[in-house]
Amino acid sequence: MHEFSIALSIVDIAREEVVKNNALGVEKIDLEIGKLSGIEIDSLKFVWEPAVKDTVLENAKRDIDEVEAVSRCQDCDHVFPAEYLFNECPACGSLLTVLQKGKELRVKSLTLKT
Repeated sequence: MHEFSIALSIVDIAREEVVKNNALGVEKIDLEIGKLSGIEIDSLKFVWEPAVKDTVLENAKRDIDEVEAVSRCQDCDHVFPAEYLFNECPACGSLLTVLQKGKELRVKSLTLKT
């Protein structure tokens, strides 16, 4: 389960921001996770508590925004919801499509305790 190591990396990011800003801790963290990122949100939620125990995120409120996957066709420029990493364009049938959103794993914001 790689979600535990992902949670630990998020803790590291938060800790760096707390130190950099001379804060007391984190009140809230907002995450963006793409539907095709390979991260199971339920698994991340399951490992969150043990991963953040005794860290700057232990008492922080956590919000997760799941980002829908979107692809764009390189042949006809059609933008469409994506189900997979590689998709056929529903408008022209081209296989030359590019995933534009949906693989994100991002700390969108941190609200620090001062």
